[in-house]
Amino acid sequence: MAIHIVEVGPRDGLQNEKAVIPTQVKVAFINALSQTGLAEIEVSSFVSPQWVPQLADAPQVFEQITRKPGVKYTALVPNERGLSAAIEAKADKVAVFTAASETFNQKNINATIAESIERFKPILASSPVPVRGYVSTAFHCPYEGKVHPADVVRVIQMLLDIGVSEISIGDTIGKAAPDEVRQLLDAVFPICPAEIIALHFHDTFGNAIANVRAGFEMGIRVFDSSAGGLGGCPFAPGAKGNVATEAIIRAFPNETGVDLNRIRDAAAIVANYLNSSEPPPHFC
Repeated sequence: MAIHIVEVGPRDGLQNEKAVIPTQVKVAFINALSQTGLAEIEVSSFVSPQWVPQLADAPQVFEQITRKPGVKYTALVPNERGLSAAIEAKADKVAVFTAASETFNQKNINATIAESIERFKPILASSPVPVRGYVSTAFHCPYEGKVHPADVVRVIQMLLDIGVSEISIGDTIGKAAPDEVRQLLDAVFPICPAEIIALHFHDTFGNAIANVRAGFEMGIRVFDSSAGGLGGCPFAPGAKGNVATEAIIRAFPNETGVDLNRIRDAAAIVANYLNSSEPPPHFC
């Protein structure tokens, strides 16, 4: 298919929910997502439960899901301990995470950007599976405002230098506009080809699908999204809602290979456990 969707609902979509979602519900959610035509699902995160208590059951979720052949099941890891846990859980790929804004990085992972890269080096040196690198606040920061493309390029270069196989560029607070997407990609392409870039948009200001289209027109074919538009970062005030997987399918009906109705059914599994009293949007 022309577009590869990385479904981040089980991890990024659920991490900020205050009500505890039972492990069996997460497992049912992932199992349902596995039947939609998705080729990659970010299952959970092996960060400290102190920081993200919602995902404390990551080992149990990985153990209990029914894996479908051809689907990659991935995890977020902060350090070597997280990598070890992810490998023990048989994650097919892991991801590390930093930001283009120093203030956000300090609040998110209590480290400077340079310190975060140093933490990642042992992961890249020892990981037996591919490692993705997330770059948050690539367009706007909730603390510092607009982020200059040169700052993003610098962080991406640091990640490439230590050996990540893919870069996910994040609009963490959902404030980017299509012109900013094009401007940033123009700055990034000289050091990082479109083939290893993913775009990760939030829909806080309603621009997510327009931004996806801008990225697609620039040659990007990998997009992160969340069934039902779930998600938001606990360290980014106002960052509510990843771009919905349903919305990407509807915008590119012949490009994703993912079944819209099955995505809706999967999102419905967790709807009753969310903080909001409203069910996840279906984008009908």
